[in-house]
Amino acid sequence: MVMSRMPTKTQWIDPRKSPATPPSPSWPERLRRYALLTRMHRPIGTLLLLWPCLWALWIAAEGTPDTLVLVVFVIGTFLMRSAGCAIHDYADRDFDPHVVRTRDRPLAAGLVTPREALAVAAVLSLVAFGLVLLMNALTIALSVVGLLLAASYPYAKRYTFLPQVHLGAAFGWAVPMAFAAQANTLPPLAWLLYLAAILWATIYDTMYAMVDRSEDLKIGVKSTAILFGDADLIILALLQGLLVLDLALVGQQAGLGLPYALSLAVAVLFMIYHQRLIAEREPADCFRAFLNNNWLGIAITIGVIANYALHA
Repeated sequence: MVMSRMPTKTQWIDPRKSPATPPSPSWPERLRRYALLTRMHRPIGTLLLLWPCLWALWIAAEGTPDTLVLVVFVIGTFLMRSAGCAIHDYADRDFDPHVVRTRDRPLAAGLVTPREALAVAAVLSLVAFGLVLLMNALTIALSVVGLLLAASYPYAKRYTFLPQVHLGAAFGWAVPMAFAAQANTLPPLAWLLYLAAILWATIYDTMYAMVDRSEDLKIGVKSTAILFGDADLIILALLQGLLVLDLALVGQQAGLGLPYALSLAVAVLFMIYHQRLIAEREPADCFRAFLNNNWLGIAITIGVIANYALHA
């Protein structure tokens, strides 16, 4: 005996309410996502940008910098790094989903739209520019160059194997701006210190790029880590040597004494430690070396500030 099936009732779906459309997030949730987009939970980038800026401010002032200038540059550093992260994620929105380290970023994960990322970057940049308007004309003019460097950096990895140098140029631009804001001039010392900022950023961002080297090769992203290849450790050691030499010349021209010399010696010890970390090229250890560069920056900052404090 064959039993016939009872016909099932077809469920009617209102076409105006598509189940594929996610609910719009609340504003607290949106702000949380924007905070993740701009890496507010990971301040390492802001700190690495801040230290050379402080070196420049103290050296340009030959002591404690003007309070307004100091406040503007500290806040501006935070704002521009945050804006840079949003622009970077917008530029890499087709790459990040394919990299383990970046696939959970808000834009790559679909939590933030490309339009939102651009809007966040624009708002933060406008606020930062508003702060710059409190400075002199030379600083305002230099800020335009800084914005162009920051906006073009995320695209550098598509056309050159030297995006880390481009990052150094963008991050380090705070140095001539700091001299302009504090002293209203750009002496040779400012450019010597700018070179140090470029060298340092190239070093630590190459260590950072070594983390993703295998995945970058697959998706076609360029970096100094790929360019250097098996010579990466030797080239990084040479760059570290150039950085020490450059910083020593900065100290000589700025008349910095024993506290600065001691801080430079501590920085050398950190560099040796970084070489030990990256020796086996393990991604986790390369990332640790990148993060530890923050302590190198702190050491130099303490040396510069202590030099002027002790000789006030």
